[in-house]
Amino acid sequence: MNILKKYWLVALIGILFAAASFMIYKKLSKKELPPNLIAGVGRIDGDLIALSSKYPGKIIKLYVSEGNPVRKNQIIAVLESREYKAQLQGVISQIKAKEKELKAKKIELEILKGTLPEDVKKAQNSVIAGKSLLMELDKNIDSLKKIVDQDERDYERLKALYEKNLIPKKRYEEIRLKLEVDKNKLSSLIEKRKQIVSEINTAKSTLRQAETVLKKIEAFEKGISALESGINALRAKKKQIEAILDQMEIRSPVDGYVVDKIRNEGEVVGAGMPVVTVVDPKSLYLKIYVDTIENGKIKIGDKAVIFLDAFPDRPIPARVVRIAKKAEFTPKEVAVREDRIQRVYAVHLKPEKPQPFFKIGLPAIG
Repeated sequence: MNILKKYWLVALIGILFAAASFMIYKKLSKKELPPNLIAGVGRIDGDLIALSSKYPGKIIKLYVSEGNPVRKNQIIAVLESREYKAQLQGVISQIKAKEKELKAKKIELEILKGTLPEDVKKAQNSVIAGKSLLMELDKNIDSLKKIVDQDERDYERLKALYEKNLIPKKRYEEIRLKLEVDKNKLSSLIEKRKQIVSEINTAKSTLRQAETVLKKIEAFEKGISALESGINALRAKKKQIEAILDQMEIRSPVDGYVVDKIRNEGEVVGAGMPVVTVVDPKSLYLKIYVDTIENGKIKIGDKAVIFLDAFPDRPIPARVVRIAKKAEFTPKEVAVREDRIQRVYAVHLKPEKPQPFFKIGLPAIG
């Protein structure tokens, strides 16, 4: 009985030793992948976004540090520019001054519109009335000239009769008096005509002056239009400076996290100088290297699987999204199958869904 137990114990130890040896061999021996699979090692990479200011300024507030999560449109940093603030205040002052000038010119234009056209109208009416009166006076003068001519003929005729004592003296005196009265009337009308002609000429001169001054309204309107255009130009400049000052706030364009904080508060940065770099987790991918032999078997869109070193038993579905078009010398951290292979191609494997565990620089297998 003791001998039987001894044999069983030896057999069990032998079986356990054989199993352990097999497991160790299997663990240490090189695994061969099926011919349709290609493996590669690499690190998690992503499209870094360098956040910079479009205009120079001093960083007065920096709200993030390396590793901080950020949301889209979140303010990352605030810059200050005294020069642009001074320009803005100057433009605002110019706009206020121009607006006051515009208001004054509009009031003056209203006054001109209320007085100058009335002056022109009065002068026109004076010319018209004078011409009408002159025409009527000329008719009266012509009629009176005919009467005077007749009086002169009657006077000469009656004078001859009076000298021959054929008519009484009273009759002679009457015709002589009538001739003198009509001549005086004619002279008076002629003088009045001269006065009316002078008044018409004065009215015409006043009309010309009023019409000339009337053009001042057109000049004022053009001046007001030019002033309004100048104000609009200043307002556009104001909006431009305000847009510049608004862009002094650096905002994150994506939901992601801060990879690197390049600048600190108090530093002065130039236009285009990066302040922080962020990355969108959706853009993270595994960058592996494939030798020139295996590269021909891969195409864009092929299915892939990613294994993080931290989770070797958790496969992450992915796709081939990029294959380098140019080979490069094998990087030091990449193990190649054969020493004779000197060049490899970079292949990007992007997970089908964003992975919260992905971080730039993490080693992984794809």
